[in-house]
Amino acid sequence: MPGAPEHRQASAPEPLPPTVLAIFQRQAEGACARFAIIRVLFLKAFAVGFSRLLRAALCCAAACFSAVVPAQTPPAPVINAKSWILLDVSSAQVLASLGPAERVEPASLTKLMTAYLAFSALKAKTLTLEQAVPVSEKAWKMGGSRMFIEPKKPVTVAELLRGMIVQSGNDACIALAELISGSEEAFAAAMNREAKRLGMKNTSFRNSTGWPDPEHYTTAADLGVLAAAIIRDFPDFYSLYSMKQYSYNSITQSNRNKLLWVDPNVDGMKTGFTDAAGYCLIASAKRGPRRLLSVVLGTGSENARATESQKLLNFGFLNYDGVKLYDKGQSISSLEVWKGSSREVKAGFDRELFVTLPKGQADKVKATLLSQKPLLAPIALGQKIGTMKVTVDGRDIAEVPVVALEAVEGAGVFGRAYDTMRLWFTKS
Repeated sequence: MPGAPEHRQASAPEPLPPTVLAIFQRQAEGACARFAIIRVLFLKAFAVGFSRLLRAALCCAAACFSAVVPAQTPPAPVINAKSWILLDVSSAQVLASLGPAERVEPASLTKLMTAYLAFSALKAKTLTLEQAVPVSEKAWKMGGSRMFIEPKKPVTVAELLRGMIVQSGNDACIALAELISGSEEAFAAAMNREAKRLGMKNTSFRNSTGWPDPEHYTTAADLGVLAAAIIRDFPDFYSLYSMKQYSYNSITQSNRNKLLWVDPNVDGMKTGFTDAAGYCLIASAKRGPRRLLSVVLGTGSENARATESQKLLNFGFLNYDGVKLYDKGQSISSLEVWKGSSREVKAGFDRELFVTLPKGQADKVKATLLSQKPLLAPIALGQKIGTMKVTVDGRDIAEVPVVALEAVEGAGVFGRAYDTMRLWFTKS
């Protein structure tokens, strides 16, 4: 998340939504009632001596005080993998991890970036799904997992995407890379540029397939960023990751993500394996409005990567709640504007704002708006004008950009001159 702006002023946002406030009120009322019961029981206990009433009072007090002690973050399960991470896609929060910044060989998980660039080209209309793709000798002879394309047999972009995603075809990756960038080497450079743009801080790509190379590496955290970006940026293409099998050239191959058969909530994403990387799996599941994403790297078998991934996903759904704080486009405050045609601008979010919390901690949410100061016109619709800092029990949970919900044009010559003088006196 972006840091707070250089010039900032804490502003009180509008009240939290009624659903969250209702939770606060119910828990507060319950606590008051319990303390009232304790008081009566203690008075009666001293009146009749140390009897069973006193013991009841002590038990009630223990239960009450245990209810108001700050809840701790649920302990993560033991995951038999070299490194792993669990993310909530809606809130972009990391729920648990082990060695998320440890460098690993990504194997076929590399193909997520190959897919991301292909999806981007389709979105930009520089490719079409029906487009025929020439198959080079390099693609045809590529080793490892294949979809079995042939130089003299036409293949479309749509077929290559399915061969890459479902069958993990290395030949499909090279054909797409050469189509998009002219060569796999040029495509790898584009992969690295996109990785940097997405915020993948410890990743280096050398090819489109995940073929082992000393300078081809990534981390669990970076893979989480990439997988979440595909889900967020290309929801229509993401459905390809739920396909259980695909046939090409009279050869049917099954998706190696076993969770697609085991858990009806799992609808993607990608497996990977080399001797050095071990058995890896990125899996995503949706239950109700919540979507979780697990990245499990370096397990000992196909079954282990599926079992450990499902263990992580179940842990996240059972121990955490997603809380919606604000709607997209909802005004949370009006901020003062200088040198503008209007003195104020409505502030809010360009998406729904969710936070993910351990169960029972919704009453501890605190949202603070940090606004830019001074806020100068002109201001464009959607321009960042502040940051919303969300904390729970003093712990930072998220920092989310706050944007202008309306445009504010600059004032005229005299208006700008007047505000310039006001700012000068304010600073002095």
